Amino acid sequence: MRFTLRQLEYFLAAADAGSVTEAAQNIPVAQSSVSAAIAQLEAALGVQLLIRHHAQGISPTAEGRQFLDRVRALLRDADELERFASELTAELSGTLHVGCLVTVAPLMMPRLGKGFRERHPAVALEMVEAGQHELVTQLRAGRLSTILTYDLDVGTDLAFSPLADLPPYAAFAADHPLAQTESVSMAQLAPEPLVLLDLPHSREYFRGLFATAGVEPHVAHRSVHPDVIRTMVANGFGYTIINARPRVDTALDGMPLHTVPISGAPRAMILGLVRLERVRPTRLVEAFEQHCRAAVASGIVPGVDGPVAP
Repeated sequence: MRFTLRQLEYFLAAADAGSVTEAAQNIPVAQSSVSAAIAQLEAALGVQLLIRHHAQGISPTAEGRQFLDRVRALLRDADELERFASELTAELSGTLHVGCLVTVAPLMMPRLGKGFRERHPAVALEMVEAGQHELVTQLRAGRLSTILTYDLDVGTDLAFSPLADLPPYAAFAADHPLAQTESVSMAQLAPEPLVLLDLPHSREYFRGLFATAGVEPHVAHRSVHPDVIRTMVANGFGYTIINARPRVDTALDGMPLHTVPISGAPRAMILGLVRLERVRPTRLVEAFEQHCRAAVASGIVPGVDGPVAP
């Protein structure tokens, strides 16, 4: 680089003021500094940029006028670049659009959102709860920045960052014969009436657990609403299988529930964050991912027993 931004700034100030003396007062610096900067700039370029008029200030030459237009644009771009660089290191702000799978949203998103807002009060958090297909559709359309969901049918254009392993549990009414056992097998569950969470991906996952064990479930009831299923189970309509366990052991109507581990190491759901592979995450998205990871590791997120296994 044959010249500096400082030399360009002093040249522009002098040309706009029509006087080296007035430019020095406006900046403000010593008059000799402005004169020296302009002289160095002309020497570096090998072109006279200003005409000095005795006792009447200065005016640009023809070459100086052409150069002045470029200098003005360059300094404007430099100012914008400096503002952008400042934003990169400034306090996080703006709106973060987060999607969450409807089955885990009531358990996890309010707690995660509360903690994130406390750490970054200038950030507005917009949360959307929906099924997997709708969330991914909104993510691909640019309406969501990231989504909290399971590792089910994640396309190759999506980046999945795991947060926690969520093994399956069987949930029973308090007076069910299996409610007090230490664990229960898929073979023991198969003949019992199952209240199935009838959502895409979820139902295939649950059926896969039985298929892997070589048994068929007895589906007695279906619902797309997790709270309806919990209330039905608590009132003796059958059992269900859950991965994210609420910290309260009652249904919405106050009836008690018991959860029992399923033996045989059935496949766990992996909870994680999904974003578009081809889109570089913003500082806001990266901060949210770090917050979620720290919250899971600390054990404060309901429905999650701990971070994902390495």
